[in-house]
Amino acid sequence: MRKAHSGQRKRVVILGATGSIGESALKVAGDIPERMEIIGLAANSNAEKLAAAANETRAPFVCLLNETKIDILRRALEYKPRIFSGDAGLHEITCLTAVDMVLVAIVGTGGLRPALTAIEAGKDLAVASKEILVMAGEIVMQKARDNGVHVLPVDSEHNAIFQILESARGLVAPKDRGAEAAPTFQSSDIRRIMLTASGGPFRETPRKDFDSITPEQALKHPTWNMGPKITIDSATLFNKGLEMIEAHWLFNVEMKRVEVVIHPQSIVHSMVEFTDGSTLAQLSYSNMCFPIQYAVTWPDRVPNTLPPLDFSKLSKLEFFTPRYEDFPALNLARRAGETGGTLPAVMNAANEIAVAAFLDRQTRFPEIWHVVEEVMNRHAAIAHPNLDAILQADQWARNEAQGCVKSLRELQRQTR
Repeated sequence: MRKAHSGQRKRVVILGATGSIGESALKVAGDIPERMEIIGLAANSNAEKLAAAANETRAPFVCLLNETKIDILRRALEYKPRIFSGDAGLHEITCLTAVDMVLVAIVGTGGLRPALTAIEAGKDLAVASKEILVMAGEIVMQKARDNGVHVLPVDSEHNAIFQILESARGLVAPKDRGAEAAPTFQSSDIRRIMLTASGGPFRETPRKDFDSITPEQALKHPTWNMGPKITIDSATLFNKGLEMIEAHWLFNVEMKRVEVVIHPQSIVHSMVEFTDGSTLAQLSYSNMCFPIQYAVTWPDRVPNTLPPLDFSKLSKLEFFTPRYEDFPALNLARRAGETGGTLPAVMNAANEIAVAAFLDRQTRFPEIWHVVEEVMNRHAAIAHPNLDAILQADQWARNEAQGCVKSLRELQRQTR
């Protein structure tokens, strides 16, 4: 297993550089330049924003997936980096010899193949895209072990759990020794992993009012500033359902030991209860720069300009049981994770289609859950699938979900 060196300056490629995680990563790099150097930036189609990030960092490598906008990118750049384009370019930029770590922050399923490419090239992986482990957690973690690389969580909840577990028993290997791709702890020591959730904008909204929820209302998250897809997932609690499956693979614990608790203040980012009854928590203000920095500087903790908690100003920390009946995403995710195989990929794909339909005003808010459950019910899961089987299940689920959306729209027209 490759060693994790203390004090090492990480040379990082950011996939999804123009999104909210990419923006936070740029801030981290600017805050700790002695520990983080951005040498590659990749984005889907926002050429102007990618150029602005490149001009700021002077990254020597830049990639834009949308090849029709390469000329726009070139004109906006104030220097001459090496430019990659398309899917082939995305894979190339992850494999460059100069790269130490690839931060995957691509929305949806698009980050899976480049993540596997990075692992196979021997690059450490910082994972912000939940879909990678939801769809193919078994494959990703096994490939990480086979290639001797680290998979480090960037989600605030999973980064919190990672910090808790390594602190609980000195689980990070001493700095002159190697460290495992997954945390080197005994999962039997864990009684429960408790993922905290803000509850989203509708935490107290009566179920009878769900049909009238608009995309504008659902996009107003009470705590975090995120992209539209993940914000809707936070409103439905599918975001937390995806995180349950992600935690299952990252920390090698059964789904039955992964729980969710509503915590509106979003100060406690997750908790771990151990077999002796002790519970440890990780706390910080709601700022994605915290987990991004720790993923990059691990196994070290490095000073920065981020604000520390002022406990004198914290009026309360509340915790509630989720409303499982009103927000069925958690039970659907538990079912998908316990069944395993291709079912998590199917759940994830159906949810992506349902969320897009809701944002496009083609479905009502509670119909997101209906579409996902309907597609899951139609699927015959394949155990221990290879990547091709996972991608086939993903595409099948998208087609099925689109059919469900079409049926719902037709039903709405008939009942008007």
